[in-house]
Amino acid sequence: MIEVYNWGILGTGSIANQFANDLKLVEKAKIKAVASKTQSRAKSFADQHQVEKAYGTYEALIEDPEVDIVYVATPHDAHQYLSIKALTQGKHVLCEKPIALNRLQALSMIKASQDNKKFFMEAFWTRFNPTFNEVLHKVNIGFIGEVKYVNADFAMNISNYKSRMLNMENGGGSLLDMGVYPVFLAYMLLGKPKDILAKANFADSGADIQTSMVFQYDNAQAVLHSSFVAASNMTATISGSLGRINLHPVWHEAQSYDIIKNNNRVNYAFPTKGKGFTYEIEECHRCINLGMIESDQWSHQNSLDLIGMIDQIRAKIGLVYPDDDQ
Repeated sequence: MIEVYNWGILGTGSIANQFANDLKLVEKAKIKAVASKTQSRAKSFADQHQVEKAYGTYEALIEDPEVDIVYVATPHDAHQYLSIKALTQGKHVLCEKPIALNRLQALSMIKASQDNKKFFMEAFWTRFNPTFNEVLHKVNIGFIGEVKYVNADFAMNISNYKSRMLNMENGGGSLLDMGVYPVFLAYMLLGKPKDILAKANFADSGADIQTSMVFQYDNAQAVLHSSFVAASNMTATISGSLGRINLHPVWHEAQSYDIIKNNNRVNYAFPTKGKGFTYEIEECHRCINLGMIESDQWSHQNSLDLIGMIDQIRAKIGLVYPDDDQ
């Protein structure tokens, strides 16, 4: 068992900053190093978070023998390359969602985990959110009966796009940035659908800026949406034969939910520790301590299923990335 886990963070964007803040709240976790494409950005991040080492290349951090586990927080297109390089170097890896641009890339990453016997997990933090887990438990024990309908979106009006968000080279678009969350919810509650319907609106770059999806199941449907151009309430509703559950906004990082059943509404609150990345960090530590190369809460197969569904949606809307064949 490792006494203290030395983390290395690849990337210095907003998610990396939020993750670093939460990492400080986790017992036996230390940010040992950070890397960016430029030394100045890495140094600025290191100064802000009191990180010992700052690297101007991702490869330099990956080769640092003092780093135990790498968190990949770069744009989507670099996930495959950096994860495989880190795993091959003998590091454990937590890679931001989406796991990769497509299922084929994800398979190569999982193979690297298996070949090198190192832990690898997609950083789907919602899976470890206390509110989400309580809701999932309620659904699984049949508290609201059989789930018939799921409605979820992740939609914001973004006036100032970050360059990567619409950049096809980076895997830009609302589906990979935001749509993975509603798809995740439908998957966790209903599994893989029998059929998927999807339509999208696009930016001049070719990236989707608005995507709507309908998942068809034998006895249920899910209506899902992602958008960069119009805001939503950011709630999620799970409707069953005996009642319904509302995940409160922002639902993918929910602090509370309510259940409406027999004309009664009951509220439940489960505030997160920090922003909520703490729980996936603790899951990494648990699994590594047990000698596991994947989580049994969010497994390699779960990630493959999810990115496979995203591939299906992309095929329906005609979203193709330059690096799809790599």
